Amino acid sequence: MTKQTTIKVLYTSDIHGSVMPINYGTNEKAELGLATYATLVQKKRQENEHMIVLDNGDLIQGTPLMAHYVKNHAEKPNPMIAIMNQIGLDAGVPGNHEFNFGKAILQDAVDQSNYPWLSANIVDEKTGKPYFGSPYIIKTLSNGVKVAITGVTTHYVPNWETPEHIQGIQFADAFTTLKEIVKEIQSNEDYDLLIALYHGGFERDMETGEVTENLTGENQAYEMADKIDGIDILLTGHQHRNVTGTIRDCLVIQPGNNGEAYGEIDVTFRWEEDRWVTATKQANVKTLEGVPADPIILKEMEELEQSTQNWLDEPIGEIQGDMIIRDPFQARVRKHPFIELVQKVQMDASGAAISVTALLGNEATGFPAKITMRDIVTNYKFPNTLVVLSLTGEDIKQALEKSAEYFTLDANGDMTVNPDYLIPKPEHYNYDMWEGIEYSIRVSNPKGSKVESITYRGKPLDMEESYDVVMNNYRASGGGDFDMFKDKPVVKEIQQDMVELISNYIEERGMIEARVTDNFSVEV
Repeated sequence: MTKQTTIKVLYTSDIHGSVMPINYGTNEKAELGLATYATLVQKKRQENEHMIVLDNGDLIQGTPLMAHYVKNHAEKPNPMIAIMNQIGLDAGVPGNHEFNFGKAILQDAVDQSNYPWLSANIVDEKTGKPYFGSPYIIKTLSNGVKVAITGVTTHYVPNWETPEHIQGIQFADAFTTLKEIVKEIQSNEDYDLLIALYHGGFERDMETGEVTENLTGENQAYEMADKIDGIDILLTGHQHRNVTGTIRDCLVIQPGNNGEAYGEIDVTFRWEEDRWVTATKQANVKTLEGVPADPIILKEMEELEQSTQNWLDEPIGEIQGDMIIRDPFQARVRKHPFIELVQKVQMDASGAAISVTALLGNEATGFPAKITMRDIVTNYKFPNTLVVLSLTGEDIKQALEKSAEYFTLDANGDMTVNPDYLIPKPEHYNYDMWEGIEYSIRVSNPKGSKVESITYRGKPLDMEESYDVVMNNYRASGGGDFDMFKDKPVVKEIQQDMVELISNYIEERGMIEARVTDNFSVEV
């Protein structure tokens, strides 16, 4: 009879600061977060003797709780790391959002971790060595199975991040680095299974190989699985998708976001010629439905959670008129008073006469009559700061043409969202609206010619003239394929994040009038 053994791998990705089983926007209970996942892991450990638990990045940023922690309680242990330590994580990978709070917060998180952070392609620019330590580890389980675990992070981080947050750090090509590391492991290590964690997603359809997004290098998972020999399992993330499949003989998986689901991989080995050989491997994305949160973790989180809730319920000001978003699509087609308020905040903080912003997601609800911090963090969910760029009229025209691609016409000739902004993940935040200029978009016009008019202070925009334009740091770096903004002169940087700027703006005024300046039109 052939000798056999099995191992189980559990992993999370894009937790985004979710600890508590709660939706902070509505304050309703939800089956998600690390407190719930901790219960699941404990149960799985009781059922499985040989188990590995991993995290694939974007761990520490994304909820009001973590925003409040960083602003007001950063001297205390990082709650995300404390819970991962209790769970018994074997290794983690930094995601792009790990850098959002700056190097000090990230370094504290790494220092507090009882597990290694792996990212072979993030290197110290002085030494050329991996910034977070070893590029890989070898984990030997009690059944003798040896698992090589390595990690890389999308090298697109500098296109999004504030420069000072990544000063002294280089981001090498993730695909090239992973290929080199796999060869190094193959040459130097004795192992039975090789797992690669990649904080990045798929650039092609897994079944057909057809390109599904611009090949910028942000996502390279398909190429990794298809062209790097020796990876048994590729754990992905970043795109917030629920995906399982096989590319060549590489098992691939992605388990969504916000701790709503996790990846579970089962591998069976058989004993052949004095070593373990993979017999079967299977991956599933599973939800946390029906799993209770860990009562010990809930107790430990009580003080910080209550402080967060108090902060979220603080009254900030009032709205005179109607600033509720009832239809996010219409809020992009026609000027909405919520968008006008965000533009005013950006212009007030920067002094710029032209502003760019986006409705960040379809879950945005706008502001009710009485505004609290909860309303602000629900509607503005990213820790963006502001940058004023000096742009030519031609730059502005190109950016407007890029935004105009958000719209398309359906089979009936009606205006709808371009599928490119929905698949493989929703990217509504990559459609911008402008303040301080007047413009019109004709959706039926050919790509590159959809913007029919642009004026500034009553006169046609001068294509060669320079204009100061305020936008968030993500867009200013060219994020969302707005390449026309890359490497443009920076006039000013405002280091306060937008949640703080919006709350300060409203608090100072007390009453905000819901107004609309009809400065743009989007027509069929």
